[in-house]
Amino acid sequence: MAEVEVPTAAETDKKPFSGSGGSTMDVDRSRFPYCVVWTPIPVLTVGRPRASLRFRRAASPSLESDNMAFGKPAKYWKLDPAQVYASGPNAWDTAVHDASEEYKHRMHSLCCDNCHSHVALALNLMRYNNSTNWNMVTLCFFCLLYGKYVSVGAFVKTWLPFVLLLGIILTVSLVFNLR
Repeated sequence: MAEVEVPTAAETDKKPFSGSGGSTMDVDRSRFPYCVVWTPIPVLTVGRPRASLRFRRAASPSLESDNMAFGKPAKYWKLDPAQVYASGPNAWDTAVHDASEEYKHRMHSLCCDNCHSHVALALNLMRYNNSTNWNMVTLCFFCLLYGKYVSVGAFVKTWLPFVLLLGIILTVSLVFNLR
């Protein structure tokens, strides 16, 4: 009997994107053009993902391309470049650049002005989906709703710490409440 290899969601999405660069998604090399990508922050936030648009590192004021602060992306939300309503040539690239320039001078915090705010600013500048109301909450909601994990391992990496912590809390509370 022949084995059938089931491709991951990221592998089925390996196709050319239109727009600047015309590049393709490549999970192995961590290339996700026109995507918001997430990676969990180890231990510190127990599965709370961070976002980045076209690989901008937002953990410190010194931004670097192709280098996320907490590892390779675990999840991505593929955006449609046709939904960019900002005018001008290279509106996508200009919005990502301008948002990165703004966040070069800001220190990120875990709760308020963080990577989600950075990506939301880029989406607002490019008027993605004809909206300028992007914020941390809407970005998180859309990424949870429309995002795809790059692999089963990425899903486990994202949610296992949270499930373990929840299990420990539940076990401890049951032990103390059943006495």
